Amino acid sequence: MNRCSVLVLAAGQGTRMRSRLPKVLHRLAGRPLLWHILRAVRGLRPERLAVVTGFGAELVEQELAAPDIHWVRQEERRGTGHAVMCALSVLEGLSGDLLILNGDHPLVETGVLEALLERHRQEGNVLTLLSTLLEVPDGYGRVVRDARGGLERIVEEKDADAAVRAVTEVNTGFYCLDVVRLAGWLARITDRNAQNEYYLPDIVPLAIAEGRVGVMRAGDAVALSGVNDRAQLAGLEVAMRARLTARFMAEGVTFVDPASCWLAADVEIGPDTVIEPQVVLGPGSVVGEGCHIGPFCQIQESRIGSGSRIYAFCHLDGVVIDGASEVGPYARLRPGTRLASRAKVGNFCELKKAVIGEGSKINHLSYIGDAEVGSGVNVGAGTITCNYDGVHKHRTVIEDRVFVGSDVQFVAPVRVGVGATIGAGTTVTRDVPAFSLAVSRTAQTHIEGWAERRERLKKDK
Repeated sequence: MNRCSVLVLAAGQGTRMRSRLPKVLHRLAGRPLLWHILRAVRGLRPERLAVVTGFGAELVEQELAAPDIHWVRQEERRGTGHAVMCALSVLEGLSGDLLILNGDHPLVETGVLEALLERHRQEGNVLTLLSTLLEVPDGYGRVVRDARGGLERIVEEKDADAAVRAVTEVNTGFYCLDVVRLAGWLARITDRNAQNEYYLPDIVPLAIAEGRVGVMRAGDAVALSGVNDRAQLAGLEVAMRARLTARFMAEGVTFVDPASCWLAADVEIGPDTVIEPQVVLGPGSVVGEGCHIGPFCQIQESRIGSGSRIYAFCHLDGVVIDGASEVGPYARLRPGTRLASRAKVGNFCELKKAVIGEGSKINHLSYIGDAEVGSGVNVGAGTITCNYDGVHKHRTVIEDRVFVGSDVQFVAPVRVGVGATIGAGTTVTRDVPAFSLAVSRTAQTHIEGWAERRERLKKDK
């Protein structure tokens, strides 16, 4: 397919969202609305990609900064036609086809845009727009056809009479057109309408006067829906979740209860993985093959190695699991944590910036932070690394095949040598030599007759 150029309109405030955040930065499936449409158009490999920003322009441009985007500012927002006028300078010198899209239609996929381009080229049109049918078309411009079924004009709802309002075919705001003709058409439209704005659909009659104009009606209205308020955003979230889970199930992933799970748009999951109910896979989640994710787990910005098991009620953020390992239940792994193959982190453990070696086990009630743990290490229940002195963080290094008893505190910075044993209840404040035993307990003492004395004290009270 010949390459095209793309212009995305993302300048609106979205007043019905009732938010200080630009509408296109509201998130769907963990990513901004505009992120989704940019991913779809990048599948076309456009010759030039331009985005018009307006309300909150700095925030939008910072959030979605990329070297392939030409940013355009619409300082005074006077309608979609005016937004395109602002972009003419970055479109100068182009020839061929231009796609103009709205930045708040997050479910549109590359295939629909390819079909629109193909229809436009096959029919030899100067302009082709994308329409769909809506049972409740409120808020959309209506597609008005002539007696022969051809496109006559687009009427915005605020300018429509009762007859036009009854039309259920709506303009999605997606156009494919001859970029060379665009400036001439825009020069001839006016702002004489109910909103005193320059409407981009007003170029349609001008295009009809110059050549063939077509309409491609798409059947999936939900995929072409825009977001005007939070209720619509929630509805598209449900549709996106259904789309994502259906895709992964077709690729060999099991969802025990798909409707109860939430997935970010960029999640990756390998075949033969089982996802239990109420799982959240947030942005940046990559789950390998043959994994098992237990119920009520939340995972984001993490890579889970093939064959791993994450038991119920675990929270993983910024974690890398290199091979088949076990985590949980009720474990929290924070950014910078890395588990080698066959590692195990058990219930009520918290890890942060901790590298855990192959086959090592931290089974119960422990905090391991700013630490490096070698292979074949056993960490007993209640062990903590005291990594913070109130001013600075310090590291603990535990080398291979160390055995750590229960209720041990490592006061960092400290290093434990290969094969050492740390006795239960020990507070380690100095480096421990390899193959040695470290113990820092006071001698156990017994007070004879204590029970009898305690009973007398109770009676005296």
